Amino acid sequence: MSRTPPVSGSDRALTDRAVVARARWALMVQFGLFGVIGASWMSRLPSVREALGISASQLGLLLVVGGLGSLVSVVSAGAVVARFGSRTTLVVATVGNVVGFGLVALGTGTGCVVLFAVGAFLNGVCGALTNVPINICAASVEQHVGRAILPHFHAAFSIGAACGALVAAAFSWAHVGITAQILVVTLAVTVARAVLIAPATALAPDQVASGAPASAGTTDLVDGAAPAAATSPRRGAGVRAALAAWREPRTLLIGLVLLASSLSEGSAGNWLSIAVVDGFEVREALGAVAYGTFVGAMTVFRFAGTGLIDRFGRVSVLRASGVSALVGLLVFGLAPSLPLAWVGIVLWGCGAALANPVAIAAASDDPAHAAPRVAVATSFSTVAMLTAPPLLGLLVDQVGARHMLLVICAATVLSLAVAGQVRPLPHPAPHPATTTPAEDAEPAR
Repeated sequence: MSRTPPVSGSDRALTDRAVVARARWALMVQFGLFGVIGASWMSRLPSVREALGISASQLGLLLVVGGLGSLVSVVSAGAVVARFGSRTTLVVATVGNVVGFGLVALGTGTGCVVLFAVGAFLNGVCGALTNVPINICAASVEQHVGRAILPHFHAAFSIGAACGALVAAAFSWAHVGITAQILVVTLAVTVARAVLIAPATALAPDQVASGAPASAGTTDLVDGAAPAAATSPRRGAGVRAALAAWREPRTLLIGLVLLASSLSEGSAGNWLSIAVVDGFEVREALGAVAYGTFVGAMTVFRFAGTGLIDRFGRVSVLRASGVSALVGLLVFGLAPSLPLAWVGIVLWGCGAALANPVAIAAASDDPAHAAPRVAVATSFSTVAMLTAPPLLGLLVDQVGARHMLLVICAATVLSLAVAGQVRPLPHPAPHPATTTPAEDAEPAR
């Protein structure tokens, strides 16, 4: 009887690298798809308003319903991932989005506000249940690669959002109704997400540690040892872990970094175009180009800034990012001319690029506690996205949109004050099969 030849170390190393590569690119696409599905329908809000027959203020309240769904979900997402795993959570979130966007499409098709609101709430819930596990998986891939690559995933999200806006523009130009667009985009995105869930979650801490790796070669990707035998998580353990994360000062301070980051990035999306148009009395098209400049600067720096993290460390990069964003905001808000304000936009975009991925990486340092910590930290982002638009909107009538944006400087200063909290925690070196000796450690600055 013939015997199967043993797997050599080089063969295992090649297999391990292949698993990491597949997980990395599958997650890049998942982040991009996450951006596409959100931006594609949000870019056609005027059509949504017309289909539902409501005012702009009523539409704003409906969008807050979606934000409330995100807040409800993000508070419990850590416990859900800890209890059921990243892969199961993503499957449920994907199916939930199909139902949610189906209700949104049905609501716009029939003019039923209630159906639209229920769909928006469900999409908010599923959005948080997608955001937490894909960030955990991305942080795990970064740990296996041995160098900073998490900003690349967030850049993919930005690119996806830009593509989603282009898709919306194409459907609008072709005079395709918003209901048909939502159904077509949801179907296409769902098929792609479903195909990529398995490879994207292959290196999730809960997936590998459960003893059920996605493919051969992943069994020794965690701490250089084979995983423990599969065991069922104790009932209530995930809830206790999620609650414990809310009592950790470091996690809460990382949440403040994410709050400032989300406030900066989100406010640009909501108000930058208006601030340029009103502040310098230019056409709407130029305001859109200004926001495109911000997104472009942020996306480019998310790709280019990873080398800076590897060289100088998270803390130094986060502080430099905060200073860039702070100077950019001050220049934009106080510049006497549009060209000088444009310099401020670029500095602001560069400064907003890396704070979010740096904070997510810091919350994910310990794979065993990544799920609840990422959930707690990202809940600060959700609070910022929920409360900032209406609160900042109140200031617009008083001081103007351009000067109103200076309020973000206070949150940026707060982020600078707690930047030291993103310093990496001590953890075992990545598996030698997936990294080189020069990449084994990140400078703890």
